[in-house]
Amino acid sequence: MKNETSNLLSILEGGQATTDQALELFDRLAAVDLEFMIGRWQGRGLPTNHPMDGWLEALNWYGKEFIDTEQVHPLLFRSVQHSIIKVAPQASLMLWALRLPVLKQPFFKLALALGTRLLKTDRSQARLRMMAHRGALTATMIYDYLPINDYFRRVDSQTVLGVMDFKPISQPFFFLLRRCPPASPLVAR
Repeated sequence: MKNETSNLLSILEGGQATTDQALELFDRLAAVDLEFMIGRWQGRGLPTNHPMDGWLEALNWYGKEFIDTEQVHPLLFRSVQHSIIKVAPQASLMLWALRLPVLKQPFFKLALALGTRLLKTDRSQARLRMMAHRGALTATMIYDYLPINDYFRRVDSQTVLGVMDFKPISQPFFFLLRRCPPASPLVAR
């Protein structure tokens, strides 16, 4: 049993898995409550041969931010100037872009990063609720305007494994989120 768990956790370090391996790992991890998710998280995909593998990284995806249960920014991206911007997700754009084989080509990265600025928003685009998924009640991010739920399970005190359930694509998309340290308060001099 310990060896199986070790093998599954090595998936996270290696950054590559099959969908079945990622689901097995997800199912073994503990559920998380809403309070645990509050804060800013930096993300990266966990490749499982999903159509979205590498897609968010090509757009300079930074992560997610959970201000409270009603105010969630599901898509944070790093701008060309390296600042963090909040982006409003668009399902039709996502489905169209997934069909582009050139999406992961280096010369499109800058154009795509600039395109995210067109979808910039300060409005919350999701909310956080406890929902049952794969046998456990766990914190779940529900997009406001899209048929997408992101379910979270605890890897450790600073890391969660997320699985995105996007209705038009039957295969789940996996990603890791690592908690960002709280911003340091300004010190008066």
